[in-house]
Amino acid sequence: MDLLSSLSVATSGLNAIEYQYSVTSQNVANQSTAGYVSETATVTSAVTAGIGNGVRIGATQLHINQALQSALYAQNAQVASYTAMDNSLAALSAVQGTTAANSTNTTPAGTTNTLTDQLGNVQAELTSLISTPLQSVAQTQVITGAQSLTNTIHTLASTYATQRQNAQDSIASTVPAINSDLTQIGALSQQIVKFKSLGSDTADLENQRLGVMTDLSSKLSVTFSQSSNGDMIVRTEDGTKLPTRPDQIGLSDSSQKLPSTTWPLSTSDVTVTSAMSYTGGSTSAIPGIMLTGTDITSHLTGGTLGANITLRDETYPKAQAQLDSFSYTLINRFNNAGLSLFTNGTDATGTTVPQSSNTTQTTPAGIVGLSSAISVSSMYVNTPSLLTTTTTTTDNAGNKTTTAATNTTTGTTTAGDSTIIQQVLSQAFGTSAANVSDQTSSGGPDLAAPTNNLGVNGNISTGYTGAQGLLQLATALTSDQGATIAATSSNLAASTSVQTVLQAKVADVSGVNVNDELAKVVALQNAYTANAKIVSAVQTMFTAFLNAIN
Repeated sequence: MDLLSSLSVATSGLNAIEYQYSVTSQNVANQSTAGYVSETATVTSAVTAGIGNGVRIGATQLHINQALQSALYAQNAQVASYTAMDNSLAALSAVQGTTAANSTNTTPAGTTNTLTDQLGNVQAELTSLISTPLQSVAQTQVITGAQSLTNTIHTLASTYATQRQNAQDSIASTVPAINSDLTQIGALSQQIVKFKSLGSDTADLENQRLGVMTDLSSKLSVTFSQSSNGDMIVRTEDGTKLPTRPDQIGLSDSSQKLPSTTWPLSTSDVTVTSAMSYTGGSTSAIPGIMLTGTDITSHLTGGTLGANITLRDETYPKAQAQLDSFSYTLINRFNNAGLSLFTNGTDATGTTVPQSSNTTQTTPAGIVGLSSAISVSSMYVNTPSLLTTTTTTTDNAGNKTTTAATNTTTGTTTAGDSTIIQQVLSQAFGTSAANVSDQTSSGGPDLAAPTNNLGVNGNISTGYTGAQGLLQLATALTSDQGATIAATSSNLAASTSVQTVLQAKVADVSGVNVNDELAKVVALQNAYTANAKIVSAVQTMFTAFLNAIN
C-alpha cells in the first residue's frame, strides 16, 4: 500500500468518525424526546479489487422492534381513552355522593347527598307530618325536603349536560389536532420517499415521523404500516384508511397545503341539548366526523377522541335517560297516591300541561329532559297546609271519597287530615307489585319506571328493572352510574400499568442509553487520534520525500 492509499484510508476513517460523532450527539440530545428511537451509525469496510480501501458510510439505522412499538401505540390509545373518561366522570362522582349503608326503603339515612338519601329525607318528613298534621313547621319541612330532592335531580341533570357538552367541545378541538398529526406524517413521508429514492440518509426524518406517530396514538386508536418506498399508511383500529396526503386517495397533492388542521377530517361544534343525539350522516342533529363527504364517526375509537365520542353518545345520554325515567316515576307514583307534590314545572307558568309517559319526546310531551324541569308543585309551595287538607265527596250510593284539596276556601275541606300522606307512604314508597308495576288507580300508565326505548332515538335502556320501590330505583340509578365510574378508574390503573411495562421494554430496545453513548465517544476519540496520527505521519513522510527530491 502506497502513501496515497494510506492517506485515503486514514481520511475515510476520520470522515466516518465525524459521522459517528454526529449520530451519537443526536442520540444524546434526544434522550428525553417522546417517541425518539436511538440511531446507529452504519460503517462498513471499503474494498476495491480485493484490497482494503478504508471505510464506507452507510444509511443510519434505527433501533426499533415493530411489534413492541405497535403494542405501545395501542396501549397509548387505551390509556388516553380511560384518562379522558375518568377525568370527565370525576365531575359526576363529585355530585353523586355515596349511598349510606343504612339507607333502605324504611329507614332513610339522610347523611349523604345522594338521590336515595334526599328521597329518604322526603319520606322521613312525611312520616313526621302524620304525627303533627296541623303544625306549619312540619308542613314546611316536607316542602323543603321535596325541593332539596328536585335540586339534587337538577344538579345531576346539569352535570350530565355540562360534561356531555365538554365531550362535544373536546371532539371539535381534537379533530384539527389529528389532522395536523396525519398531514405532518404525510409531509415527512413525502420527504422520506424522495430521499430514499436518491439513496440519502432518512433516519432523522423517520425519527421525527415516529414522534408524530406517538402523539397521534394518544388521540386515536390507529395502526401504522410502512411501504417498501418508505411511505406510511395510517388506519383506524377497524382498518379504515386515514389519508395523510391527498395522493393517497387519488387527489393531487397540490389540492392541500401540508401540514393542515382542516384536512382530511372535518366536523363542527354545536351546543348539545337533551333533545339532540348523534344519528350519523349529514342530517344528524349532532354533526359527525366526515372524511371526503363520508361520516366515519363510528370508525374512530380509542384515544381521547374515541373516549369523548363514547361519553357524548352513550355514557351521558344513558345517565340522562335513567334520571328522566326516575323523575317521571316520582311524579307518576305520587300522583297515583293522591298527592301531586311533584310536577313537570308547567304549573309555575299558570298553565299546567299534563306529563306524558312517551319515552322519546321532550317534556311535557314526553319524559326526555324531564329531570331538568321537575319541580315541587307551586300550589304546595305557596300553601304548605294543603298537604294535610282534604276534600270529602259522597256519591249517589253514599260512598265517600277523600282527595287532596286544591285550595282551603272552596268546598267542604278538612284541615289536619293525614289520610293522603298515609297513602303516599304506603303506595308511592311501597314495594309491592300493586305499587311498582300495576296500572295507576285511574287506569293510566304503569307504575313501573320506564326502562327501555328511552332517549330521543328510543335506543337506550336503564340497565335495571323498573318494578322497584322509589328508594330502590334511586339506589339502582346511583349504583349503575357508580359502577361505570369505578370500572373506568380500575381500567385506567390497569392499562397504565401495562403501558409502563411496554414503555420500559421499548426503552430497552429503542431508547437512548447515555452511558453507552458516552462510551462510544471515548472510543471515537481514541480512533480519531489514531487516524489523525496516521495522516500526520503520512504528511511527514511526504514532506521528507519532497525534500529529498529537491
